[in-house]
Amino acid sequence: MSRTSKTNDPELAHKLSRRGMLGVAAGASAAALLGAAAAPAAAADKGRGRPTLPPGRLGIQLYSLRDKVSTLGFAAVFAELERYGYDEVEYAGYTQGSAGAITLAQLKQVTRDHGLRAIGSHVGYYSSDPNAYTFAQNLDKVLDDAQALGLKHIGTASGPFRYGTTVDAWKRAAEEFNIYGAAARKRGMKFYQHNHAEEFSFATDRPNVRLYDVLLAETDPDLVFLEMDIYWAYAGQFRFSKRVDGTAAPFDPLRYVLKQPHRYPLFHVKDGEQDVAARDGYRMVDVGDGDIDYQRFISAVNKTHGGYRDHHWQAEHDNPVESFAFARKSSAHLHSLREKNC
Repeated sequence: MSRTSKTNDPELAHKLSRRGMLGVAAGASAAALLGAAAAPAAAADKGRGRPTLPPGRLGIQLYSLRDKVSTLGFAAVFAELERYGYDEVEYAGYTQGSAGAITLAQLKQVTRDHGLRAIGSHVGYYSSDPNAYTFAQNLDKVLDDAQALGLKHIGTASGPFRYGTTVDAWKRAAEEFNIYGAAARKRGMKFYQHNHAEEFSFATDRPNVRLYDVLLAETDPDLVFLEMDIYWAYAGQFRFSKRVDGTAAPFDPLRYVLKQPHRYPLFHVKDGEQDVAARDGYRMVDVGDGDIDYQRFISAVNKTHGGYRDHHWQAEHDNPVESFAFARKSSAHLHSLREKNC
């Protein structure tokens, strides 16, 4: 059975095909990479090969540590992350209920004081409140703050559902994303969108068209980038590998990345135990405790052009049992992975 993502929309298919070819031309053959990536998974291969995790590219999404930030403050949390071997952080707001008031300048400094780089931040896409801190309502303020913090990426974890779930609704959202991307690029930053599972569902007016394909086709690849949340992408694979009429529509999250690796500078690394009785097909667990093969996934991305240098891997758990334990365990697991045949 083919695992290639397909659409019966000729216009979208042409755009996706052209952009896919450009992405592959920039790196190695996607087919060859997928062949290597699809090899049987081994338990964490801790041999003597090169580390799977690129040096200096391990980060954490601070939403996972919101309980600790709110009670202990950023400095105490960053001290722990430094001790666990993290290189980067992705902000989930610039206060997170932090113990004690903190300015952007102070946040920038305390991040650097602990040897960490701020790689990105999540901001809302839109709101009905005209004063809301979102891209749609206050674009300049959002970019001003990101620039003050020295961010290279600024994005949203909101799906492009502002206008609905039709093809035209997502084209309209894509136009806005292009505007945000152009504004970010003028300031030396990349705008990105972080997925959940629903982005891989189908348009309500054209149920043969996957909404994620509309997003990819209608956004400018030089302006709009993607942060693949790998857990949610596999949940999307579980939930949306059949159309509403029951016909098969399989896809592989990794194939999306390998076709256009330059569009995926950031990843969320979260893990899940397979559970076909669960809505998403997985139950979220700490990184290393689940069934998502990160040795395979990261290794395949590493083999793309610039892959060992150009991507950033952010550990995350939406609701960890103990957030410091999650952060420590995730770092240890990801640092233990080794490339095969090195």
